[in-house]
Amino acid sequence: MSNRFALTGARIFDGDDWHEGHALVVRDGLVEAILPTGAVPSDIALVDAGDGLLVPGFVDLQVNGGGGVMLNDHPDIASIETICRAHAPFGTTALLPTLITDTPAITAAAVAAGEAAARQKVPGFLGLHLEGPHLSVARKGAHDPALIRPMTDADQAMLIAARQKLPVLLTTIAPESVEPARVAALTKAGVIVSLGHSDTGYATASAFAAAGASMVTHLFNAMSQIGNREPGLAGAAIDIGTLSAGLIADGIHVDPATIKIALRAKQGPARIVLVTDAMATIGTDMTSFTLNGRTIYRRHGSLRLGDGTLAGADLDMISAIRFTHRVIGVELSEALRMASLYPAQAIGQSHRLGRFANGTAADIVALSDDLDPKGVWIGGEKVFGAGYGTAH
Repeated sequence: MSNRFALTGARIFDGDDWHEGHALVVRDGLVEAILPTGAVPSDIALVDAGDGLLVPGFVDLQVNGGGGVMLNDHPDIASIETICRAHAPFGTTALLPTLITDTPAITAAAVAAGEAAARQKVPGFLGLHLEGPHLSVARKGAHDPALIRPMTDADQAMLIAARQKLPVLLTTIAPESVEPARVAALTKAGVIVSLGHSDTGYATASAFAAAGASMVTHLFNAMSQIGNREPGLAGAAIDIGTLSAGLIADGIHVDPATIKIALRAKQGPARIVLVTDAMATIGTDMTSFTLNGRTIYRRHGSLRLGDGTLAGADLDMISAIRFTHRVIGVELSEALRMASLYPAQAIGQSHRLGRFANGTAADIVALSDDLDPKGVWIGGEKVFGAGYGTAH
């Protein structure tokens, strides 16, 4: 196929509106236009996408593993490539491989692997998410408490240096382990700071948001909850308009009724965004794996340590969208935005991701009417859906 083609036949969602009887024109890995099918120039190859939908590729800001590997266990570029490939068939075209709290040596190796992935332009690689180690032991979740520690000058300098070589660097921290001045320095350098794994109160969370924190990690999980006299970090995430909040929409991490309440109450302009918090199991039939030497078991749709503690999620992004649409009752276009446009906005990448407009990345997902992925393109290159679509 030439480097210029047009996908036809399906309804197109551009991130804002739906287009019937139109074609999505791609040129040199970028979206060129959305045109009425009859107005596509004759020298452009037409690719019949069949019935269904064409939507912007999904953007996942929290992906611990996939394809049988965890970034923690194998912090190298091969693992990053494997993780990105494992999530592509589920519609994720840009993701942040996520390192769960680990040793300084493992963290350094993961950063080096991320820098190499950025240089080599690994398809689907967006940057890194370092979830810890600067968290609260009181809200550790599945993180190893022996590895949790306060942020030092060296840690801060490492993050700032890493950001210069990565398209996106997001770090989850807890106010218990990091001073507001460090957050201000990090965000000034372009690091995205997310609050999580914390028992902090509303007032402190608000102060950290004022210092530059712009996200909250996996809303309602591993954080102080909403109470009658203390809104906690969960309440801050919903009430403070500058904080985006990741949400694991699998019906296990957060009750559907709680999700509905949060969506109704969330103050903007920042939004609630879908994340998978996916582990090594995605794209495999494995029943267990290890993290920091501890076994995590895959049972009944969840991943848990031996004591029952949730350890990430057995979730892919299209499943999160289907759950949000079908169970929570969110209108389809909004559920799609929660997986594409809103996460792109949360990390300052909506100029190129999460929507179709002239000059945005040709990251495209073809879905059946039942919301099953049929084809996936990253930068205009098909990465899923062998034999799908015919040029004429």
